[in-house]
Amino acid sequence: MLQTLPDSGGTWRRVVNESHGSGLAHAPEWFSLIRRAYGHTPLYLTMDDGNGRSGVLPAFVVRRPFFGTVVTSMPFLDSGGPCSRSAETRKLLVEHLVAEARRIGAAQVELRCSEPLDIPAQLAEHKVNMTLSLPADPDQLWRRLDRQVRNQVRKAERSGLTVDNGGVENMRAFYETFVVRMRDLGSPPHAPEFLRAVVDAFGTRARIVLVRKGGLTIGAMIALAFKDRLVVPWAICLKEYFSLCPNMLLYWETLRSACVEGFRSFDFGRSTRDSGTHRFKLQWGAQEEPLYWYRIPLGRARPQGQLATDGAKALILSKAWQRLPLALTRCVGPQIRRYLTQ
Repeated sequence: MLQTLPDSGGTWRRVVNESHGSGLAHAPEWFSLIRRAYGHTPLYLTMDDGNGRSGVLPAFVVRRPFFGTVVTSMPFLDSGGPCSRSAETRKLLVEHLVAEARRIGAAQVELRCSEPLDIPAQLAEHKVNMTLSLPADPDQLWRRLDRQVRNQVRKAERSGLTVDNGGVENMRAFYETFVVRMRDLGSPPHAPEFLRAVVDAFGTRARIVLVRKGGLTIGAMIALAFKDRLVVPWAICLKEYFSLCPNMLLYWETLRSACVEGFRSFDFGRSTRDSGTHRFKLQWGAQEEPLYWYRIPLGRARPQGQLATDGAKALILSKAWQRLPLALTRCVGPQIRRYLTQ
């Protein structure tokens, strides 16, 4: 078992490329970009005994003011956790991560996995990834879509909306829209430096897609390529333009391009079951991929009553954030967001 750079000896890339259970969070780019943008300490583990029991586990040490240290695999992403074809190797990687977390005095370990683990931990299964298999021909995908979806895409086109599929040159327009929508949603935004670091790190495998009304950006997304999948970690549209269906045109044009470029699947990102975003993704024909989020407390166990009030507290804070001036959320938000691992 080693703490390592993700490309050390080629083991990391080999395991990630060969494992069916690997996801975007296992891409080696996160090691440097999260450390550089937010200052969190990477804790990357590899195991390779030469007999086919190879595995990797990416994680970060997030030292939160007032709330203690947490070790998360992976912060800001939908999944993470151990990656290996061997269940025994996955278990050993987790055990070593927990031991390291105890050594540095962390309060808990968070694991977000696409496969279940046989570990004694608190498990949440209310989050799912929403993915859509893609044909090579975008016309075939268009015919598969529900009539209402097609009509909404056409409405956006009739409204004069246009789509710009670009790269880092679209970052400024993306962020100006992003901070407005995140305030409306009651959530602190990521720092522009973090999002720029993501796009820079993934290079040609990253794209920033904008939907515009004239010269005004009213919706945008960042999409990242991983293996044969195109993944959308961040996508937003301004609520005052919802009636023009900008999100429908934004997603359709990105899906169309993904088909042409040879991607086999499209990852809409995580949703809570039965939420508005969950229903939005279902209408495109997306299917659920289960997520297994584990929490392993390392200190004194939290009372169950306290756990039950977490959601209520988050809702109160969200409502309060929505009432703050935009300039304040833009300034203060990234300083808070860097410590919010979800």
